Amino acid sequence: MLCCYSSLTAVTAAAVAEKMARLGVIVLVALLAAAAAQAQGSYGSGYAVPALSLESAPVPPPISSPPPAQTPPPPASARPKLRFDFYKRSCPYAEEIVREAVRNATNVNPGLGAGLIRMAFHDCFVQGCDGSVLLDPTPANPRPEKLSPANFPSLRGFDVVDAAKAALEKACPGVVSCADVVQFAARDAAFFLSGSKVYYSLPGGRFDGRVSFENETFTFLPPPSFNLSELIQNFKVKGLNVDDLVVLSGAHTIGLSHCSSFLSISTPPSDMNPGLATVLKKQCPAKPNFTNDPTVVQDVVTPDKLDNQYYRNVLHHKVLFKSDAALLNSTETAKKVAENALIRGRWERKFAKAMLKMSLLDIKTAANGEIRKKCHVVN
Repeated sequence: MLCCYSSLTAVTAAAVAEKMARLGVIVLVALLAAAAAQAQGSYGSGYAVPALSLESAPVPPPISSPPPAQTPPPPASARPKLRFDFYKRSCPYAEEIVREAVRNATNVNPGLGAGLIRMAFHDCFVQGCDGSVLLDPTPANPRPEKLSPANFPSLRGFDVVDAAKAALEKACPGVVSCADVVQFAARDAAFFLSGSKVYYSLPGGRFDGRVSFENETFTFLPPPSFNLSELIQNFKVKGLNVDDLVVLSGAHTIGLSHCSSFLSISTPPSDMNPGLATVLKKQCPAKPNFTNDPTVVQDVVTPDKLDNQYYRNVLHHKVLFKSDAALLNSTETAKKVAENALIRGRWERKFAKAMLKMSLLDIKTAANGEIRKKCHVVN
């Protein structure tokens, strides 16, 4: 559910205030004295942050011929840290292969793209960006992350990752990690679902983790019931700041949510738009359960587009979760919501940078990771 900062000039502020007035929303423009501390220079396990590089180049055409002979990957112990074009020599078509798998999936079902973006978040917040969310249960570990209520049955996109990994293993066996596939797939899903407005270069070289525990999802993944203070602290633990929180929450502009994720549909929050509350009561049972838990779109205006409509929905109280509505509970976050809603292109640029920043969390090394042959099981 993940940057640069700027403040409004007097002219921009006046324009925003005027537009907000027309929206019937009053947002105080006074900022809090300080934002949550942000990490500088390195994240997670100490990997140096590559220079941010945003691209808007068109997606390359589908592969029409077999990739050329690959150069053998270096020994795991000699793998360098994350870098852009990591697979340029060892598997030059790696990112294109992932992109094709995502393109094929989102053409059939855009919701799978939303699932891939969510998967990247859920993977990185637990054990770091290491593909641990992909691991299946085993007799030794019957309850991995995948089976947590936070992920099952709502998390989608596993088949897309498996398809990409299978193609990669044919082209260059044992080279591309599942952790990199997850992050590449989320990046490409954002590109397709945003109509090419969100795109960013992404470094590769992540290793796959060997452990995955359901109980860690309860510790690190923020539930939809969190209030603003809890959300800020949850992100701060991961080296992400208030701006990252507001920007990454915008991923709720696409995808579906199970009715059981809402807080008391029978008595919706008092500040929820009455029209939305009425619709939700018709779509959801009063007491959803495992056998009767329908899904509804998270963005009732543009459900299949990755755009900034989410922030307009927040301003109009047309959001599903307490954690969404909580963004209006401070002048700092409310101002950021208004800026993302009203300044064209702002959120898309910030979302790309925040996704890149998140992809650097707690990276595994050869000492505590591997390159899995299959994404759902350790080697």
